[in-house]
Amino acid sequence: MDLKDIQNLIKFVAKSGASEVKLETEDVKITIKTGSETETTYVQQMPMAAQMPQMAMPAQQPVASTTATEPAAAPAKEDSKYITVKSPIIGTFYRKPSPDKPLFVEVGQTIAEGDVLCIIEAMKLFNEIESEVSGKVVKILVDDASPVEFDQPLFLVDPS
Repeated sequence: MDLKDIQNLIKFVAKSGASEVKLETEDVKITIKTGSETETTYVQQMPMAAQMPQMAMPAQQPVASTTATEPAAAPAKEDSKYITVKSPIIGTFYRKPSPDKPLFVEVGQTIAEGDVLCIIEAMKLFNEIESEVSGKVVKILVDDASPVEFDQPLFLVDPS
């Protein structure tokens, strides 16, 4: 396994949202842990092959970009009473289960805990994002079929 393969594995794990991945082959043992501020990868060369020494390297973090779909900086007082629903994974945000189906939620709609708010597609897997709060949808912060980052705000919900 060469360095490029290891870097691709790190990127794959970062996008998947897994907290820890271990991979062991005849000559390489790799552990990738996420969940802290930086991801850490440990690569240990097994005794059979001595080409790559043991090393630890930080994984590349996705770069957050400011786009037109992100909300402008609003006064903290205005949004402080709202709960922000954030993306749990990196992927593509969809407001409908399929193009010919109705939207999951709309602005002004009352939602309950467990209601599906949207779908995020990550590596050809469609993940339903459920509400963790009950309330009224005040604002949808992302356009349909837009890419989203981990922890990016998706919805503002008024819990009152």
